[in-house]
Amino acid sequence: MDERQLRVLRELGELGSVTAVAEAMRVTPSAISQQLRLLQRAIPVPLTERDGRRLVLTAAGQALADAAIGVETALARARHAVDAFVDRPDGTVSVAAFHSGAAAFFPLLLRGLSAPGSPRLSLHDEDVAQDDFPPLTRHYDLVLAHRLDHAPAWPRTATVTPLLREPLDIALPAGHPLAARPRLTPAEVADQPWITVHDGFPLLATVEAVSAAAGRRLDIVHRVNEISVVAELVAAGGGVALMPRWTARRHPDVVLRPLDGVRARRHVDVLHRPERAARRAVRTVLGELVRAAEAVRSRGGEHEPAEPDAS
Repeated sequence: MDERQLRVLRELGELGSVTAVAEAMRVTPSAISQQLRLLQRAIPVPLTERDGRRLVLTAAGQALADAAIGVETALARARHAVDAFVDRPDGTVSVAAFHSGAAAFFPLLLRGLSAPGSPRLSLHDEDVAQDDFPPLTRHYDLVLAHRLDHAPAWPRTATVTPLLREPLDIALPAGHPLAARPRLTPAEVADQPWITVHDGFPLLATVEAVSAAAGRRLDIVHRVNEISVVAELVAAGGGVALMPRWTARRHPDVVLRPLDGVRARRHVDVLHRPERAARRAVRTVLGELVRAAEAVRSRGGEHEPAEPDAS
């Protein structure tokens, strides 16, 4: 039995005829009869009987019709609860982000959504390989993900909101001889010791592109995913590295220089399942992330030289 069948039975008890029920529910009498037949199949005793030319409820039918009132009431309460959940402005929204994205965006989210009645944030860091970002949308409302400029697009199963198309620069110790140059080429950095990420993580493909453009294998001496740790290693003279221009926290002993000759950019996007955005609180947080991206871009890129497209 289902809600519609129970409603038909209830209306029959109150209105007294199939025709009257059909008019009230704006369907044909045959459709009403079909619903009654389907309901009867699930019940072991007769629910209706003939009284002359009229179809009326049996005692069992009347008992089920009375129970249907409680069912409809419970369903109405359930729908109201769902509507209230969907429209609640201060509902909890879970957000996951890769490390440098979390460092750049989470503080801005907390400040931007601090007013009473704002969504409650549940923030998480997720250091995963590029292909593992879309599956995170099963567990979080919103997922900040990054992929390289030339990498395949995110799967169509995820809704994508672009935030940044961020340049990747060469990070050098402040006193390094190459730090005096305004821009660098793959050939100039290929002979340096390198710090890069583990296999499968987005920045590695750009490091490989630098190697290909220079025509030589790079000397990778350290593999570290956490950008703040990479900055400390660069500052200590451990090597050079690729570092995002806007989302990485500035280190006083590290300089960033644009790289020519390779496509050194990454996309920073928000991924989510379409149904998550039905909630008002999720849409509010998504809008705040878009506003935060403007702040990250302007804060990080104000004093950087323009980057021409790589050939």
